This record gives sequence, C-alpha cells and structure tokens, in this order.
Amino acid sequence: MGSRRQTTRPKPWAEYRTELSSTRFLLLHGFNWGLSWAAWALGNWVLLDVLEHLGSFSILIAVIFYFADSGNRLKQKHYQAWQVINTAQGKGGSGGRVEALQELNADHVSLVGIDASGASLQGIALPNGSLSRCDLHASDLRNSNFRNASLSFCNLQNANFRSANLASSRMDDVALQGADLHGATLDGATLAHADLSGVDLREAHLRDVAWGEIASLRLANLWGVRNAPPGFVNFALEHDAVSLESDAQWAALTQAAVK
Repeated sequence: MGSRRQTTRPKPWAEYRTELSSTRFLLLHGFNWGLSWAAWALGNWVLLDVLEHLGSFSILIAVIFYFADSGNRLKQKHYQAWQVINTAQGKGGSGGRVEALQELNADHVSLVGIDASGASLQGIALPNGSLSRCDLHASDLRNSNFRNASLSFCNLQNANFRSANLASSRMDDVALQGADLHGATLDGATLAHADLSGVDLREAHLRDVAWGEIASLRLANLWGVRNAPPGFVNFALEHDAVSLESDAQWAALTQAAVK
C-alpha cells in the first residue's frame, strides 16, 4: 500500500513574495503558492488516509469474492462446453467439439455415453478419459490420444484411428468393425470380447496387448504388425484374419466374403 507524501507548511504570502527574484509572473507565482497550501492541507486530511485504506480493503474483498466464485465459473465453463457438444451432435466437422471435450476431460469430467459419431476430431487428446459406452462410429480420430482411456462398450465402427495412441486403453466389449487402426499404438490395451472384424491393423503396435478373449478377428488385416504378443498372429490367422499389404487385394477379399 502506498503512502501519501507529507509536505511542509507553506510560507505566508507576504514572506513568499519577498523571496521572489522577479514579479514579472506574479500571477503564476500566486497560483503556485495557492496550490502549495492546498497540497499541504490535503496532506494532513485524515479522511484521505481512510479512503486509501478503504481502497486497499476493497481490492482484498474483490480477490476473496473472485476465488469464492471460482466454483460457479467452472460450472459455467462446463455448461458452455456441453452446449457446444450437444449442439453439434449428429453433424460432421468439429463444431468446436475438440476444444470442448478436451476442456471437460482436463477437468476430470466424465464423458460416458458421449455421442460424437461422424465428427472430425483429428488430433484430439483425451488421455485417461472416461468414455465408456460412447458413440464415435465413423469419426475421424487420426493422430488422437486416448492413452489409458476407458472405451469399454463403445461404438467405434468404421472410425479412423490412424496413428492414434490407444496404449493401455480399456477397450473391452468394444465394437471396432471396419475401423482403421493403421499404425496405431495399442501397447497394453485390453480387448476382451471386442469385435475387430475387418479392422485395419497394418503396422499397428501391439506390445503386451490383452487379446485372449477377442470376440472376432474375421478379415482383420495384420500385415506388418509390430511387437505382437507371442501366439497372437497365428491365433488371428487361424480365426480368419489376413495379412495383406495391398489395399486392392484386401478389398477384393472382403467383397468376396460379403457375397
């Protein structure tokens, strides 16, 4: 807190005038002398000290109210984020959903049951997110980050997860039919009862993936998978998975299987 400058009592006008070297600007000198008296009088006015303390106190009160109202501001921020998500539901594009979902996840808000199907969510980062029973089918999720996220019972059919990070994610009972996981990282992910029919797993990272209870691997493409657990590739091929580098060959095989 600042303090006001204390001034000395000005001299009487008669004495002040005798000290002037020239009387050419007597009017200005008189004006200056008057201001000196005003400054001295105000400098000794106790009311100004009171007002100064009140000003500092009001700042303190404002800071207290700011922090006391932080909960309401957080609720308002979450409400606006949900408005963005719900308004864009069923529409293509991002519609601001990337930022809204990331804000909610950063504040540890549950995203269970979220519907962002068909959305463009490239590069979205929802690590440790709670997304069980979500609907992200046909969404563009390239280069996204779902590390250690809960995706159990989600609909991820035909979603594009190219180069996405799904390490340590929980994907039990997930529907992944036709999803693109080319180059994705699934190290340590759990896939109990997951349906991976027709999934593109080419060059995917599969270190320590829990695959023992996968529901289906029919026509899943395993070409070039990296660090697959022992026995996984043989098991997958025995259960109608394929290993084909060529998109054309794989598409032809898939179309023939449908007929």
